[in-house]
Amino acid sequence: MTIRHLRIFVAVAETGTMSAAAKQCYITQPTVSQTIRELENHYQLRLFDRLSQKLYITDAGRQLLTYARRVLSQFDILEANMEAIRQKERLRIGATITVGACLLSSVLNDLKTIHPQLETYACVANTSLIEQKLLSSELDVALVEGTITSPDLIAIPVVDDFLVLAMSRNHPLAGKKEIHAQELSDYDFVMREKGSGTRQLFENYLAKSHVTCRIAWEATCLDAFKNAIMYNGCISAISVRLVEQEIENGQIHVIRNIDSDWDRNFYLVYHKDKFYSEPMRSLETIMHRFRRPGFLDQLETGILTRS
Repeated sequence: MTIRHLRIFVAVAETGTMSAAAKQCYITQPTVSQTIRELENHYQLRLFDRLSQKLYITDAGRQLLTYARRVLSQFDILEANMEAIRQKERLRIGATITVGACLLSSVLNDLKTIHPQLETYACVANTSLIEQKLLSSELDVALVEGTITSPDLIAIPVVDDFLVLAMSRNHPLAGKKEIHAQELSDYDFVMREKGSGTRQLFENYLAKSHVTCRIAWEATCLDAFKNAIMYNGCISAISVRLVEQEIENGQIHVIRNIDSDWDRNFYLVYHKDKFYSEPMRSLETIMHRFRRPGFLDQLETGILTRS
């Protein structure tokens, strides 16, 4: 039994047919059939039932599938780590949408200055998708603002951040110095998609405050967010870093939460079995330079309270 056997078995289990697995693995269908027979003979277990020319995975097959995925994931990490040592350095960096919009370009430029020969690849997506890509070894490291749930991932806090309520200067709440959380239920909101760390943080606050909000927009595009705020009368819970320019230009008014419910960190995240390379160490150092967004301290803002 080899890694190749397990890869072909997983392909059959996931595609549901020998022919599809053969195409996925770039081998012939008889080779796939022979591999499955060899696995069944090796374990003395039936892994698939063949009924009316269709495959149905057995209970034993499901157990093997769970173990096989773990083994292949660990093997891929081993291969990637050894390849990184052998070849020219390359870093695959993931970023959640908030981090990608406000920091990633500057961070990558700084990283290139320190490691001019480094090849980089960047992927921007929501927290849950970035977490999946780290676990499947599609990314080496990531910068996220959401909560990481997997015990196999290490998350290091590197940057301070907090949410604000952003609205246009003409919004009915913009002229109030103090807003109660219950008032939010009367207005339209633009929200991030499910799986977003920003959305999860704000929804947790609403649940604790026993408040529901009216979602008029859902968006991942930052420009769509800003347009919904400035031109469509929506409120948004958004990282203060994303609207810095609009705040300073007077296009957006913000409300700050006087409690610490919206304080958060941006995290540098990587798999616990991943080799922590020198470029990854440099990335951590660079992120610390963006530690705190202090520009709001001199601006007049409203205040949100629960009472």
